Amino acid sequence: MWYDAFHFPSLVWDWPIAIYLFLLGISAGATTLSVLLRRKGAGSESGIIKATAILAPLSVILGLLILIFHLARPWTFWKLMFHYQFDSVMSMGVMLFQLYMAVLFAWLAVVFRADIETLRRRLLKEKFAFVDGLIALLARVETLLAPLLLLLAVLLGAYTGFLLSALKTYPLLNNPVLPVLFLVSGISSGIAATILLAVTLFRENHHSQGVSFVHRFERPVLAVELLLLVCFFTGLYFGGGQKEVAMWAAIGSGFWAQVFWVGVLGIGMLLPQLLTLLMPARLRERNGHLVLICSLTLMGILLLRYFVLYAGQMTVV
Repeated sequence: MWYDAFHFPSLVWDWPIAIYLFLLGISAGATTLSVLLRRKGAGSESGIIKATAILAPLSVILGLLILIFHLARPWTFWKLMFHYQFDSVMSMGVMLFQLYMAVLFAWLAVVFRADIETLRRRLLKEKFAFVDGLIALLARVETLLAPLLLLLAVLLGAYTGFLLSALKTYPLLNNPVLPVLFLVSGISSGIAATILLAVTLFRENHHSQGVSFVHRFERPVLAVELLLLVCFFTGLYFGGGQKEVAMWAAIGSGFWAQVFWVGVLGIGMLLPQLLTLLMPARLRERNGHLVLICSLTLMGILLLRYFVLYAGQMTVV
Protein backbone atom coordinates (compact mmCIF):
# COMPACT_ATOMS: atom_id res chain seq x y z
CA MET A 1 0.00 0.00 0.00
CA TRP A 2 1.08 3.60 -0.64
CA TYR A 3 0.84 4.29 3.11
CA ASP A 4 3.70 1.84 3.71
CA ALA A 5 5.89 3.81 1.28
CA PHE A 6 5.87 6.74 3.73
CA HIS A 7 6.15 4.73 6.94
CA PHE A 8 8.82 2.09 7.48
CA PRO A 9 11.14 1.16 10.39
CA SER A 10 14.35 2.75 9.06
CA LEU A 11 12.71 6.14 8.35
CA VAL A 12 14.47 9.02 10.14
CA TRP A 13 13.55 12.06 8.05
CA ASP A 14 10.12 12.49 6.45
CA TRP A 15 8.22 14.81 4.10
CA PRO A 16 8.93 18.25 5.71
CA ILE A 17 12.63 17.70 5.01
CA ALA A 18 11.87 17.10 1.31
CA ILE A 19 9.97 20.42 1.11
CA TYR A 20 12.76 22.16 3.05
CA LEU A 21 15.38 20.91 0.56
CA PHE A 22 13.15 21.84 -2.38
CA LEU A 23 12.69 25.43 -1.14
CA LEU A 24 16.41 25.92 -0.51
CA GLY A 25 17.11 24.69 -4.03
CA ILE A 26 14.71 27.27 -5.49
CA SER A 27 16.44 30.05 -3.55
CA ALA A 28 19.92 28.94 -4.57
CA GLY A 29 18.91 28.46 -8.21
CA ALA A 30 17.06 31.77 -8.52
CA THR A 31 19.93 33.69 -6.94
CA THR A 32 22.53 32.03 -9.17
CA LEU A 33 20.59 32.97 -12.30
CA SER A 34 19.93 36.56 -11.20
CA VAL A 35 23.56 37.25 -10.30
CA LEU A 36 24.58 36.04 -13.77
CA LEU A 37 21.76 38.08 -15.35
CA ARG A 38 22.88 41.17 -13.45
CA ARG A 39 26.32 40.82 -15.05
CA LYS A 40 24.57 41.18 -18.41
CA GLY A 41 23.36 44.61 -17.38
CA ALA A 42 19.89 43.80 -16.02
CA GLY A 43 18.61 45.84 -13.11
CA SER A 44 15.56 46.30 -10.93
CA GLU A 45 13.33 46.58 -14.01
CA SER A 46 13.89 42.91 -14.83
CA GLY A 47 10.98 40.63 -13.92
CA ILE A 48 13.45 37.79 -13.28
CA ILE A 49 15.38 39.84 -10.72
CA LYS A 50 12.12 41.06 -9.15
CA ALA A 51 11.00 37.44 -8.88
CA THR A 52 14.30 36.52 -7.25
CA ALA A 53 13.93 39.35 -4.74
CA ILE A 54 10.76 37.60 -3.53
CA LEU A 55 11.64 33.94 -4.07
CA ALA A 56 15.22 33.81 -2.80
CA PRO A 57 14.70 35.11 0.77
CA LEU A 58 11.12 33.84 1.15
CA SER A 59 12.05 30.27 0.17
CA VAL A 60 14.80 30.13 2.79
CA ILE A 61 12.56 31.65 5.48
CA LEU A 62 9.72 29.21 4.74
CA GLY A 63 12.16 26.30 4.59
CA LEU A 64 13.66 27.17 7.97
CA LEU A 65 10.21 27.61 9.52
CA ILE A 66 9.24 24.15 8.28
CA LEU A 67 12.46 22.74 9.72
CA ILE A 68 12.01 24.53 13.06
CA PHE A 69 8.45 23.34 13.64
CA HIS A 70 9.40 19.84 12.53
CA LEU A 71 11.79 19.55 15.44
CA ALA A 72 10.67 17.81 18.60
CA ARG A 73 11.43 20.98 20.58
CA PRO A 74 11.06 23.86 18.09
CA TRP A 75 11.46 26.65 20.64
CA THR A 76 15.05 25.58 21.32
CA PHE A 77 16.04 26.19 17.69
CA TRP A 78 17.56 29.55 18.65
CA LYS A 79 20.42 27.60 20.28
CA LEU A 80 21.31 26.13 16.88
CA MET A 81 21.18 29.65 15.39
CA PHE A 82 23.81 31.06 17.73
CA HIS A 83 25.74 28.10 19.17
CA TYR A 84 27.83 26.82 16.30
CA GLN A 85 29.24 23.30 16.23
CA PHE A 86 31.81 22.78 13.52
CA ASP A 87 31.37 19.00 13.66
CA SER A 88 27.59 19.27 13.00
CA VAL A 89 26.28 19.28 9.42
CA MET A 90 23.08 21.04 10.54
CA SER A 91 25.00 23.74 12.44
CA MET A 92 27.29 24.38 9.48
CA GLY A 93 24.18 24.72 7.34
CA VAL A 94 22.75 27.36 9.70
CA MET A 95 25.99 29.33 9.43
CA LEU A 96 25.76 29.14 5.64
CA PHE A 97 22.10 30.34 5.70
CA GLN A 98 22.95 33.32 7.85
CA LEU A 99 25.87 34.44 5.69
CA TYR A 100 23.93 33.78 2.49
CA MET A 101 20.92 35.82 3.67
CA ALA A 102 23.10 38.73 4.80
CA VAL A 103 24.92 38.95 1.46
CA LEU A 104 21.67 38.38 -0.47
CA PHE A 105 19.91 41.30 1.22
CA ALA A 106 22.98 43.51 0.72
CA TRP A 107 23.09 42.64 -3.00
CA LEU A 108 19.34 43.18 -3.43
CA ALA A 109 19.65 46.57 -1.69
CA VAL A 110 22.23 47.60 -4.29
CA VAL A 111 20.15 46.34 -7.23
CA PHE A 112 17.00 48.10 -5.98
CA ARG A 113 18.90 51.13 -4.69
CA ALA A 114 16.89 53.75 -6.60
CA ASP A 115 13.57 52.09 -5.77
CA ILE A 116 14.42 51.92 -2.05
CA GLU A 117 15.46 55.59 -1.98
CA THR A 118 12.28 56.70 -3.78
CA LEU A 119 10.09 54.64 -1.45
CA ARG A 120 11.88 55.96 1.64
CA ARG A 121 11.48 59.59 0.56
CA ARG A 122 7.80 59.07 -0.27
CA LEU A 123 6.89 57.35 2.99
CA LEU A 124 9.44 58.65 5.50
CA LYS A 125 10.48 62.02 4.00
CA GLU A 126 13.91 62.77 5.43
CA LYS A 127 13.88 60.10 8.13
CA PHE A 128 16.40 57.24 7.97
CA ALA A 129 18.43 59.08 5.32
CA PHE A 130 21.47 57.12 6.54
CA VAL A 131 20.04 54.09 4.69
CA ASP A 132 20.86 55.77 1.36
CA GLY A 133 24.45 56.26 2.45
CA LEU A 134 24.73 52.67 3.64
CA ILE A 135 23.45 51.33 0.33
CA ALA A 136 25.84 53.68 -1.49
CA LEU A 137 28.73 52.10 0.41
CA LEU A 138 27.49 48.62 -0.53
CA ALA A 139 27.23 49.70 -4.18
CA ARG A 140 30.95 50.47 -4.17
CA VAL A 141 31.73 46.85 -3.38
CA GLU A 142 29.12 45.25 -5.66
CA THR A 143 31.94 43.75 -7.70
CA LEU A 144 32.84 41.79 -4.55
CA LEU A 145 29.29 41.17 -3.35
CA ALA A 146 28.13 39.53 -6.59
CA PRO A 147 30.78 36.75 -6.83
CA LEU A 148 30.51 36.13 -3.07
CA LEU A 149 26.73 35.74 -3.36
CA LEU A 150 27.16 33.46 -6.38
CA LEU A 151 29.58 31.28 -4.39
CA LEU A 152 27.22 31.14 -1.40
CA ALA A 153 24.25 30.27 -3.64
CA VAL A 154 26.22 27.39 -5.19
CA LEU A 155 27.25 26.18 -1.74
CA LEU A 156 23.64 26.38 -0.54
CA GLY A 157 22.43 24.36 -3.53
CA ALA A 158 25.09 21.71 -2.96
CA TYR A 159 24.41 21.69 0.79
CA THR A 160 20.87 20.43 0.21
CA GLY A 161 22.38 17.23 -1.18
CA PHE A 162 25.32 17.11 1.21
CA LEU A 163 22.93 17.14 4.16
CA LEU A 164 21.48 13.82 2.99
CA SER A 165 24.77 12.33 1.81
CA ALA A 166 26.11 12.71 5.36
CA LEU A 167 23.73 9.90 6.46
CA LYS A 168 26.35 7.18 6.15
CA THR A 169 24.12 4.27 7.18
CA TYR A 170 22.00 4.66 4.03
CA PRO A 171 23.91 3.49 0.92
CA LEU A 172 21.70 5.33 -1.57
CA LEU A 173 22.02 8.63 0.28
CA ASN A 174 25.72 8.32 1.08
CA ASN A 175 26.56 9.15 -2.52
CA PRO A 176 29.11 11.79 -3.68
CA VAL A 177 26.95 12.66 -6.71
CA LEU A 178 24.03 13.80 -4.56
CA PRO A 179 25.27 17.34 -3.71
CA VAL A 180 25.95 18.09 -7.40
CA LEU A 181 22.64 16.54 -8.47
CA PHE A 182 20.70 18.68 -5.98
CA LEU A 183 22.67 21.78 -7.00
CA VAL A 184 21.84 21.31 -10.69
CA SER A 185 18.20 20.39 -10.07
CA GLY A 186 18.00 23.42 -7.76
CA ILE A 187 19.11 25.64 -10.65
CA SER A 188 16.40 23.97 -12.77
CA SER A 189 13.81 24.80 -10.10
CA GLY A 190 15.15 28.36 -9.96
CA ILE A 191 14.64 28.68 -13.73
CA ALA A 192 11.06 27.43 -13.51
CA ALA A 193 10.12 29.44 -10.41
CA THR A 194 11.55 32.77 -11.58
CA ILE A 195 9.95 32.51 -15.04
CA LEU A 196 6.64 31.48 -13.48
CA LEU A 197 6.60 34.47 -11.13
CA ALA A 198 8.01 36.92 -13.68
CA VAL A 199 5.37 36.27 -16.36
CA THR A 200 2.40 36.00 -13.98
CA LEU A 201 3.04 38.56 -11.23
CA PHE A 202 5.30 41.03 -13.04
CA ARG A 203 3.90 40.56 -16.57
CA GLU A 204 7.36 40.04 -18.03
CA ASN A 205 7.44 39.67 -21.81
CA HIS A 206 8.28 36.15 -23.04
CA HIS A 207 11.09 37.56 -25.18
CA SER A 208 12.56 39.98 -22.64
CA GLN A 209 16.27 39.94 -21.88
CA GLY A 210 15.73 38.18 -18.55
CA VAL A 211 13.37 35.44 -19.72
CA SER A 212 15.43 34.80 -22.85
CA PHE A 213 18.62 34.61 -20.76
CA VAL A 214 17.11 32.14 -18.30
CA HIS A 215 15.57 30.05 -21.11
CA ARG A 216 19.05 29.42 -22.52
CA PHE A 217 19.95 27.43 -19.41
CA GLU A 218 16.94 25.09 -19.49
CA ARG A 219 18.08 22.30 -21.80
CA PRO A 220 21.79 22.32 -20.85
CA VAL A 221 20.82 22.10 -17.17
CA LEU A 222 18.33 19.31 -17.92
CA ALA A 223 21.00 17.40 -19.87
CA VAL A 224 23.46 17.68 -16.97
CA GLU A 225 20.73 16.63 -14.53
CA LEU A 226 20.00 13.49 -16.57
CA LEU A 227 23.73 12.70 -16.79
CA LEU A 228 24.06 13.07 -13.02
CA LEU A 229 21.11 10.72 -12.46
CA VAL A 230 22.84 8.14 -14.67
CA CYS A 231 26.09 8.60 -12.69
CA PHE A 232 24.15 8.41 -9.42
CA PHE A 233 22.60 5.01 -10.18
CA THR A 234 25.62 3.64 -12.10
CA GLY A 235 27.80 4.26 -9.06
CA LEU A 236 25.34 2.35 -6.88
CA TYR A 237 25.15 -0.53 -9.37
CA PHE A 238 28.90 -1.00 -9.67
CA GLY A 239 29.34 -0.42 -5.94
CA GLY A 240 27.73 -3.82 -5.39
CA GLY A 241 26.46 -5.15 -2.07
CA GLN A 242 23.95 -2.97 -0.26
CA LYS A 243 24.47 -0.14 -2.73
CA GLU A 244 23.15 -2.30 -5.56
CA VAL A 245 20.35 -3.55 -3.32
CA ALA A 246 19.41 0.07 -2.54
CA MET A 247 19.37 0.96 -6.24
CA TRP A 248 17.03 -1.90 -7.23
CA ALA A 249 14.80 -1.22 -4.21
CA ALA A 250 14.50 2.40 -5.33
CA ILE A 251 13.94 2.11 -9.09
CA GLY A 252 13.19 -1.60 -9.66
CA SER A 253 9.58 -1.83 -8.51
CA GLY A 254 7.10 -0.49 -6.01
CA PHE A 255 5.68 2.91 -5.15
CA TRP A 256 8.93 4.89 -5.20
CA ALA A 257 10.01 3.37 -8.50
CA GLN A 258 6.76 4.69 -9.99
CA VAL A 259 7.42 8.11 -8.47
CA PHE A 260 10.84 8.14 -10.13
CA TRP A 261 9.92 6.84 -13.59
CA VAL A 262 6.52 8.51 -13.93
CA GLY A 263 6.87 11.57 -11.69
CA VAL A 264 10.52 12.63 -11.88
CA LEU A 265 11.46 11.52 -15.41
CA GLY A 266 8.03 11.48 -17.09
CA ILE A 267 6.14 14.45 -15.66
CA GLY A 268 9.09 16.55 -14.56
CA MET A 269 11.52 16.12 -17.47
CA LEU A 270 10.08 14.41 -20.55
CA LEU A 271 6.56 15.93 -20.64
CA PRO A 272 7.69 19.60 -20.52
CA GLN A 273 10.11 18.96 -23.40
CA LEU A 274 7.44 17.20 -25.46
CA LEU A 275 4.92 19.98 -24.86
CA THR A 276 7.48 22.59 -25.90
CA LEU A 277 8.42 20.71 -29.07
CA LEU A 278 4.90 19.71 -30.14
CA MET A 279 2.94 22.79 -29.11
CA PRO A 280 2.09 25.20 -31.99
CA ALA A 281 4.14 28.41 -31.92
CA ARG A 282 1.09 30.62 -31.27
CA LEU A 283 0.22 28.60 -28.14
CA ARG A 284 3.80 28.66 -26.87
CA GLU A 285 3.53 32.46 -26.70
CA ARG A 286 0.71 32.32 -24.18
CA ASN A 287 1.29 32.61 -20.45
CA GLY A 288 -0.70 29.44 -19.87
CA HIS A 289 1.92 27.39 -21.72
CA LEU A 290 4.78 28.77 -19.62
CA VAL A 291 2.80 28.30 -16.41
CA LEU A 292 2.12 24.66 -17.31
CA ILE A 293 5.74 23.92 -18.29
CA CYS A 294 7.17 25.59 -15.18
CA SER A 295 4.63 23.90 -12.89
CA LEU A 296 5.44 20.45 -14.32
CA THR A 297 9.16 21.08 -13.90
CA LEU A 298 8.74 22.19 -10.29
CA MET A 299 6.55 19.16 -9.58
CA GLY A 300 9.22 16.84 -10.98
CA ILE A 301 11.97 18.44 -8.89
CA LEU A 302 9.86 18.26 -5.72
CA LEU A 303 9.17 14.57 -6.46
CA LEU A 304 12.92 14.03 -6.93
CA ARG A 305 13.47 15.34 -3.39
CA TYR A 306 10.74 13.04 -2.07
CA PHE A 307 12.11 10.08 -4.03
CA VAL A 308 15.69 10.51 -2.83
CA LEU A 309 14.63 11.14 0.77
CA TYR A 310 12.24 8.21 1.13
CA ALA A 311 13.73 5.64 -1.25
CA GLY A 312 17.15 6.48 0.17
CA GLN A 313 16.06 5.41 3.65
CA MET A 314 14.51 2.09 2.64
CA THR A 315 17.86 0.26 2.57
CA VAL A 316 20.22 0.36 5.56
CA VAL A 317 23.81 -0.87 5.68
